Amino acid sequence: MPSEDDQFAVIVEEVKKRGKVVNSAIEDLLPLKEPEGLYRAARHLIDAGGKRLRPVMCLIASEAIGIEMEKALKAAVAVETVHNFTLIHDDIMDRDEMRRGVKTVHTLYGEPTAILAGDTLFAKAFSILASESSHRPENVVKACRMLADVCVEICEGQYIDMSFEDRPIEDVSEEEYLEMVRKKTAVLIACSCAIPAVLAGEEDYAKALWNFGELCGIGFQIHDDILDLVGGEKIGKDWGSDLVEGKKTLIMIKAARLGIEIPVFGKGKASREEIEAAVRILEESGAIAYAREKARKFVEMGKRELRKLPDGKARTLLEGIADYLISREY
Repeated sequence: MPSEDDQFAVIVEEVKKRGKVVNSAIEDLLPLKEPEGLYRAARHLIDAGGKRLRPVMCLIASEAIGIEMEKALKAAVAVETVHNFTLIHDDIMDRDEMRRGVKTVHTLYGEPTAILAGDTLFAKAFSILASESSHRPENVVKACRMLADVCVEICEGQYIDMSFEDRPIEDVSEEEYLEMVRKKTAVLIACSCAIPAVLAGEEDYAKALWNFGELCGIGFQIHDDILDLVGGEKIGKDWGSDLVEGKKTLIMIKAARLGIEIPVFGKGKASREEIEAAVRILEESGAIAYAREKARKFVEMGKRELRKLPDGKARTLLEGIADYLISREY
């Protein structure tokens, strides 16, 4: 029986293979053009790489319900475009300087251009999706409405996350955190998985795939919060930024409930040694282990939703990606 590492290596290879298809489609659907400075800024993070998990999950979900991958390609590019729009604006709000191992858009191009670049990606996503011609027009409208509703929820989630900044950690509940990450992160993953079924008019499959993506997306974000602490420089962004910025993650909420104090939490800046010491405390207290177990439970619930889909290679691959979401090291 293949080891877990071997299984993940196969999954990563399958993701990369479909990621190349997505990258090629991005070149066609989101080309560099005049004014070149705007489009270079808009494409900066996209060209920097990224795992393309959302668009790849979109393509695999399409395969899992018997729809040709090509018929989900514009939807896949649309969700990736929305994702990168959110990253640009998120980095501006958080004042982060690194993303995917490169300078953030506002750091490199300036804040006004970064805002315009994000806005351009937002509009382009709907233009790309609305141009879909291989599905019934009424289903394309439904898909556009779903993506629009998701964008609203992302903004709501970001606002909730920002509102946590003005509240003491003891005042933020685990339930509030989970609702925040559901809106801010999970709904776009849910949309990525469900949108091929919406385009195909397969409502039952759409619901199952939405639930799968939403539950796994919550697990994904919890794991992302863990990586901010334990991932080091290999995560490709400012290591420990959530900690020093005072982000109310599940880990810190649990630590607060345990009466654990972290001196650098919300300090604004900290040395590598201070961050390492804080991580040790969070590990020893069990707060990180608690978050890991929560992430695992959400993913397991998500995978159960896939039982409503036809058995096959694509469904198995989605299950493997779900496990990878909470096992990745960056």
